[in-house]
Amino acid sequence: MRNGSSNRRVFLMNSAAAAGAAATVNLAHVAHAAGTDTIRVGLVGCGGRGTGAAEQALTADEGCRLVSMAELFKDRMESSLQTLIRSRIGDRVDVTEDSMFVGFDAYKDVIDSCDVVVLTTTPHFRPLHLAYAVEQNKHAFVEKPMAVDPAGLRQYLQSVRDAAEKGLSIVNGFCWRYHEPRRATMQQVFDGAIGDIRAIETTYNSQGVWEPRKTREECSSDMEYQLRNWYYYTWLSGDHIVEQAVHGIDTMNWAMKGALPERAWGVGGRQVRTAERYGNIYDHFSVVYEYPDDVRGYHHCRHWPNTDNQVKDYVIGAKGVCDVFGNRISGENRWRYRGESNNMYQTEHDEMYAALRAGKPINNGEQGAVSTLLAIMGRMVAYTGKTFTWDEALNSPERLGPESYDWGDAPNYPIPIPGVTDIA
Repeated sequence: MRNGSSNRRVFLMNSAAAAGAAATVNLAHVAHAAGTDTIRVGLVGCGGRGTGAAEQALTADEGCRLVSMAELFKDRMESSLQTLIRSRIGDRVDVTEDSMFVGFDAYKDVIDSCDVVVLTTTPHFRPLHLAYAVEQNKHAFVEKPMAVDPAGLRQYLQSVRDAAEKGLSIVNGFCWRYHEPRRATMQQVFDGAIGDIRAIETTYNSQGVWEPRKTREECSSDMEYQLRNWYYYTWLSGDHIVEQAVHGIDTMNWAMKGALPERAWGVGGRQVRTAERYGNIYDHFSVVYEYPDDVRGYHHCRHWPNTDNQVKDYVIGAKGVCDVFGNRISGENRWRYRGESNNMYQTEHDEMYAALRAGKPINNGEQGAVSTLLAIMGRMVAYTGKTFTWDEALNSPERLGPESYDWGDAPNYPIPIPGVTDIA
């Protein structure tokens, strides 16, 4: 690879040696006698995904106990706690009034109190929270995406490397990689069933996510207003290509075995969600990733109400086509998955805690970094109308969000205009 090769080596050169050493680390700070000792779990970010991830963590290992929670909004944390107490693992919830923390720095109190932290806040805060967790020698489940901008991605990646050197587990939330039918289907691709890959098509076309939850009049400040409606602000969510459609882009990264594109170009805009309440994000993207050997990755995503949903991934080869969602291969080597399915959200936690008990922590943080940066790269080319190489995206100084956090003003980014908006 011309543009990607040097940075691919940068991605890998430290983590490979560290990962080899990690398996020998004595995880004394996390119990490793199977099913006998307590693993203290902390939750940072108590929305729907965080509540679900906490339940899955407690389900994965009978020795897990939820000991602390952190949130920006007390009402959301209290709702999450009650949901967990009423769930099937309610007897494993040991959270008290003294171990519930609210505010921008609350994550530190949770991380200080646990062995494994579940990081499920709005994506903007992910690099900051992981950096502190690794500094404090804590394992982490990190929901996708890993960052919203190149500066945050680089910080996240450094934490992944540091975690590998310390023998800490970093498990990312790209759940489709834990789905057994999909795993078996992708293995067919790797075994040559479709021949050499010629193109990949990933599509995440939906009617959108939740409507803005609060009006400005219902909030005490601009910062609260944006955080309550975080999905609609690029600095908080990364836009929907980064926050949601990154799952499809991760499938592209999976099929390419982590190989990097040389460049990307594309289009996007805001055709349906034009009202001010929808912040500054786009409602559609279409991006082309150019890989070596003339392989192309085509990604499309959009949020348009009252339209057809299409969430599909195809890997197109010289000998056939892989329908990843359909779990089948067409062409010369016809194949279809006939086995059982599984709960992929649960499996990612099952495997994480089983590995911890075995003293062999999983660190798939780099994979999460590559997929996240591919999605950020897609947003960058659509926002600007320009072509970006991998190097340019990785090394961009772009950093979204304020220098510090308080409950007053919030960033006021304009709606991007291709040909006008510029990203260094």
